[in-house]
Amino acid sequence: MKRLVDALAPGQRVWVSTLSTESTLLREELMADPERARGVTFMGVQFPGIDRTDYLALHPQARLIATFMSPQVREGLKQGRAELLPLDYQGLARCLAEGAPADVAIAQLSPPDNDGWCSPGLASDFLPLVWTCARRRIAHINPQLPRTRGSFRVHLSELDDHVDTPAAVAEYAEAGGGETELRIAANAAQLVRDGDTLQFGIGAVPMGLAEALRSHRMLRLHTGMVARALQTLWTAGSLDGDARITTGVVLGDAQFQAFATGLESLWLTDVRHTHDPALIGRISRFVAVNGAVEVDLFGQANSERASGALQAGAGGLPAFAQGALRSPGGRVIICLPATARKGAVSRIVTALDGQSLCTLPRYLADAVVTEYGVAEIRDLSMDRRAEALIAIAAPDHRAALANAWDLIRGAL
Repeated sequence: MKRLVDALAPGQRVWVSTLSTESTLLREELMADPERARGVTFMGVQFPGIDRTDYLALHPQARLIATFMSPQVREGLKQGRAELLPLDYQGLARCLAEGAPADVAIAQLSPPDNDGWCSPGLASDFLPLVWTCARRRIAHINPQLPRTRGSFRVHLSELDDHVDTPAAVAEYAEAGGGETELRIAANAAQLVRDGDTLQFGIGAVPMGLAEALRSHRMLRLHTGMVARALQTLWTAGSLDGDARITTGVVLGDAQFQAFATGLESLWLTDVRHTHDPALIGRISRFVAVNGAVEVDLFGQANSERASGALQAGAGGLPAFAQGALRSPGGRVIICLPATARKGAVSRIVTALDGQSLCTLPRYLADAVVTEYGVAEIRDLSMDRRAEALIAIAAPDHRAALANAWDLIRGAL
C-alpha cells in the first residue's frame, strides 16, 4: 500500500504542511513507522498550540528547522537536533524563496477539479514559496479537506507521487478570554473607524474586538489568518460584503472552516502578498492589531521573550506595522494586559533589557492599549510618551515607573 513516508530518506530536508493543513495521515504513518524519520530534517512553520506533530519525538536522529519556539523546539535546541530561525515572515519568505530547495515537499491538497487542479485547502501562506523549487513534490489528497479560492493551486501533473486517503482535517479551538481581555478589546475598538481594513490574529483579544465592533460597518479584512472573529463580524453585518477577504490561513473548528470556505469573498494567498508592507501601504486606513509581552516607556514592544525565555517569534508583526504606518490613515495598535503574575509584574516596563527582545522599535510605535486605557504615542516626545504609557499601566506600578523614568531622563 502506497504511503507518504515512503518518500522519506536519511539526509533529506523535508517541507511539511502545517497549521490547518497539517496532515494527520502523515503523522499517523510516522508514528506507525518512526524509522522513516531517521536522519530526516523536517521544515515547516509550526505554530505553538496549533500543530500537533512532534517530529523530534519520532526518532533520536530526526532533526527540525523551526521558526517559532515551543517546548519541543526548546528541548531539541538543547540536544542539538533543532535550529530556530530568528526571522520574521518577510525574512522567512525570502529565505524559502532564495535558499536551498527542499528535497521533498509534502502538501495536503483537496481532490482535483474536472481540469486536474487541486486546492491547498485551508492554508496557502508558505507552501507556494517552497513548492515550485522542491526537488520532489508529494501530496496527500484528502477528500475531507475543503476547497478554497486563491492565488495558488496544484495540478496533478506537477506531482511526483500522491496518496489519496480520507483523513481528519486539523482543527483549532480558540480559548475565550476574561474580563481583562474584554476591556482591552473595548478600548482598542475606540480606534477603529467604519470602513477601516483590519489585520488581527487569534486569541481572546481579537475575539473580544470582533464583539466590540459589531455595530461598525463596511470593515474589510487583509490579514495573515482568519478565525472565529471573521464569523462574528460577518454575521453582525460589520464587513463590506462586496470586498475580498484576503488571508493566508483559515484556522478554527469544523463549523468555522465550513463557514469560512463557503464565503465567495474569501481569497487565500501567500505571505509575499499578505505581509508585503508596500502593498499594505497602498490600502487606505489599514489598522494592524497585535499583541506583545511588554512595552517600554520609549514605545518599544517585545512580543517574543518573557523572563529571558523565548515564547514565540516575530511573525508578521514587523511587516504589518511597517505597512500600516505607510497606509493613509493607518494605525498600529499593540494590545496587552497591564500586568503578569497576578498583578505582581508590570507589562509596561521602564526599558527593554537583556531579558527581552525588541520586536517593534520605538519609531514604529503608534497606539498601545491595556485594560486601563489607550496611549496614542506616535507623534509624542519622549517625555509625553512615557507619561501616556504610565497612565495605562496598572495603578500599583505607576509611581515606580514614573520614578524610573525620572532617572532615565537624568542620564540622557
